[in-house]
Amino acid sequence: MTPDTSEVRRPPRGVYLLPNLFTTAALFCGFYAIIAALQNRFEPAAIAVFVAMVLDGLDGRVARLTHTESEFGAQYDSMADLVSFGLAPALIVYEWALGSMVSMGPFLSKLGWLAAFFYTVMAALRLARFNVQIGSTDKRYFIGLPSPSAAAVVAGLVWFSVDLGLTGVQMLWPALVVTVGAGALMFSKILYFSFKQIDLRGRVPFISALLVVLTLVLISSDPPKVLFLGFLLYGLSGPALFIWRWRRHTRRQMGAS
Repeated sequence: MTPDTSEVRRPPRGVYLLPNLFTTAALFCGFYAIIAALQNRFEPAAIAVFVAMVLDGLDGRVARLTHTESEFGAQYDSMADLVSFGLAPALIVYEWALGSMVSMGPFLSKLGWLAAFFYTVMAALRLARFNVQIGSTDKRYFIGLPSPSAAAVVAGLVWFSVDLGLTGVQMLWPALVVTVGAGALMFSKILYFSFKQIDLRGRVPFISALLVVLTLVLISSDPPKVLFLGFLLYGLSGPALFIWRWRRHTRRQMGAS
C-alpha cells in the first residue's frame, strides 16, 4: 500500500519578499563598498559598510515582526554578511593602507594581503560557527566579536582617518593591527554583550528614550569619530570583560585555598 502523495509534505515554493529585500540591499552596499574602494573612494566605501549594518539589523527584525522567518532567509543573510562584513572591509583596508606593503621587501610585501585574507577567513568562520550554534547559546552574549561590529571597526578606522586627512601609508601599522585584531576577536571565544534582552516593542522608561535621542544626536555631530570610537570600545569590551572575569576567578581560587 503506497502512501497518499497528497499528504507528502513538499518544500514551500518561493521566498518571502520583504525581509530578503533588506538582505539584498545590504549585499548591494557591500558590493558598492568594494567597487568604491577599487576606485580609491574610501569614504563612501566605509559609509556603505555602515549602511549595510543598518540594513542587516533590519532584515531579521522585519522577518520576526511579520512572521516571515525562513531557513532560506537565514542562509541568504549569512552569505550577504560574508560579502558586506567579511570581504568588503578587508578589500577597503587593503586598497587604502595594506597594499602599500608590496614595496617593503619579500616578507612584508606579503603581510598586507595575508592580513586582509586572515580577516576574511575569520569572518567566514565566525558566520559558520554562529549558524551551527543558533538556539544552543546564551542569547545575552555573542561568542566572539560579531562580524558587523568587526567590519565597523575596520571600515570606521578608514573613515575616521580620511576625515582627519590621514593617508593609508601614515596609518599603515595601526591598520594592520586593527585588521588582524578584529579578525582574531571574531573567531575567539570571548563573550560580548548582545543587547538582545532589550525589548523594543514593550514600554520603556522615559530615560531610555532620552538616551536613544542623545545617542543619535552624538552620532550626527561627528559620525566618523563617534562611530569608530564607539565600535572600537565595544570591540575592546570583550577582552576587558574576559580579563576581569579571569582575575575574579583567580582571586576566588586563591581565597578558597
